[in-house]
Amino acid sequence: MRVLEARLDELELPLVEPFETSFGVERRRRLLLLQLVGASGERGVGECVAARDPLYSAESVATARWLLSRYLIPDLLAHETPDPGAFLDRVRGLKGHPMAKATAEMALWDLYARERGEPLATALGGKRRRVEVGVSVGIQPSIEALVRRVGEYLDEGYRRVKLKVRPGWDAAPVGAVREEFPDLRIWVDANQAYPPSAGPAIVRWAVRLGVEQVEQPFAEREFGAHARLCRARRFRVCLDESIVDRASLEEAIRQRALSSLNVKPGRVGGLTSSRELQRITAAARIPAWVGGMLETGVGRAHAVALATLPNFVLPADLSASRRYYRTEIIDSPFELGPGSTLAVPRGPGIGVEIDEAALGRVRRRSQRFRPKHP
Repeated sequence: MRVLEARLDELELPLVEPFETSFGVERRRRLLLLQLVGASGERGVGECVAARDPLYSAESVATARWLLSRYLIPDLLAHETPDPGAFLDRVRGLKGHPMAKATAEMALWDLYARERGEPLATALGGKRRRVEVGVSVGIQPSIEALVRRVGEYLDEGYRRVKLKVRPGWDAAPVGAVREEFPDLRIWVDANQAYPPSAGPAIVRWAVRLGVEQVEQPFAEREFGAHARLCRARRFRVCLDESIVDRASLEEAIRQRALSSLNVKPGRVGGLTSSRELQRITAAARIPAWVGGMLETGVGRAHAVALATLPNFVLPADLSASRRYYRTEIIDSPFELGPGSTLAVPRGPGIGVEIDEAALGRVRRRSQRFRPKHP
């Protein structure tokens, strides 16, 4: 692949409703979108999932924009790239910044699949035509509001609900949801909010309330605390922020610190790494699933394609487009279908196209790049 032009857009989209986790509250999503134009005339697009502030991870929109502009995009314009893996090999010396690297790598995957005339899911090795999904529900203003919101999602057709929790917002709200919906599949996600000493209390209320999965209750390097929680064997213990690459996953498996894995391609450096982590969990007989990070339809299309791989067997956090945004920047928004599923786009690449008019309404700045020496 030869990249002849790149465009980096910074967007800002208002969320349908505030999304609150233990990290804080998001009302408007600032994000980056990278488009690459190949010598074939095809266009590949990737989305950066870094947040405005470095809270979920060390990266932010500002750091990702700097790395993309200073290093990653110039590299793409300067080299012939046979496949996305070759790009990753070239930039391996740049330490860290997996979200910035994933933005470029995923845009390359889209371009690569388009030039081959095949869906991204097929290029990755996926087989499914539909992907089962669930919905993530942020911390609400009241327990009553939470129960009402969960009921609305169930009416829309979702079958699995993940509730954000933190100290002081756990047993009571989860219990209220369980009382109202006794047969509901409930997961909870703490985003590292608890100290290791809270493990026994988490076991008590999670078991009593029939919680199916507890995600990332402790800090990312607290493998020992997660391992102790795993020994309860009454629910799955899922890791998210703890796993950023192959080495961290292999260490977590060695310590028996997880019984499921949330793979977010932006968090782990892109689709190539995500595919590798999926293979490792399959070999270890650990179920995996694809998580979301408030993506637009571009990031969601990449994640849906990834979720077609064999060991992504648990419902993904990839809700319909209208879950987060009223303004969608793709031409074919994702709709929830039968069995709480999303259809996998069958067109070339990610299978959807940018709606340039909609993109223009939410664009805040834009920068174009061309090779210095054509």
